[in-house]
Amino acid sequence: MDRLLQGVQIRINEKLYVKDPESSGLGKKIIEFSIQLINDIGFESFTFKKLGVQIGSNESSIYRYFENKHKLLLYLTSWYWGWMEYQLVFATNSIKNPKEKLLKAIFIMTKTTKEDSDFSHINEILLNNIVINEYSKSYLTKEVDAENKEGFYAIYKRLVSRLAEMITEVDASYEYPTSLASTILENGLHQHFLKEHFPSLTDCTNKITPTQYLTHLVFNTLNSTTDE
Repeated sequence: MDRLLQGVQIRINEKLYVKDPESSGLGKKIIEFSIQLINDIGFESFTFKKLGVQIGSNESSIYRYFENKHKLLLYLTSWYWGWMEYQLVFATNSIKNPKEKLLKAIFIMTKTTKEDSDFSHINEILLNNIVINEYSKSYLTKEVDAENKEGFYAIYKRLVSRLAEMITEVDASYEYPTSLASTILENGLHQHFLKEHFPSLTDCTNKITPTQYLTHLVFNTLNSTTDE
């Protein structure tokens, strides 16, 4: 799969940036160091001024790429979901058995992230941390409906749709495939968050992973409808 992913270009909604950061060395540097800085200090404390200090550039140069830090967060999270989508497609494309395909999909979507050397300016481990801790801040805003109409969440929604189709292939009688699919994605992030910050609120530990929990939840839910 790693060889298949080499050379992949993840396409992000052009309305999220003023200038494509992938088009220049400075743009890639903005992405690289914004990931590091947001991971270090959190999105609330992150500013373009602080980022400019980190990259040794004027704050104004960052505004030539992104209108504001909210659009930058949307860009980063969109890139993450696009990266996950490519992994999902390549990992499940040749699997014919519906249950095996769904099992693999849950693993891809909920596993602990490892760094991918194919994207040298993006640390996927740190980006995964940002998605776990900050992703909800990208859509829990008053502008979410307008941003949704602009297609800012299209990649994430497409992932949910792919998972919902896989769920239906396993159990066509199940009435809530989209709800279950979004639960896999959202609760995968949430269980990682709880494990790190509120361990008393989850059964996930260093020995029990969110993948194990969600695999159990999904297949027991589908089995219960199948067995009726």
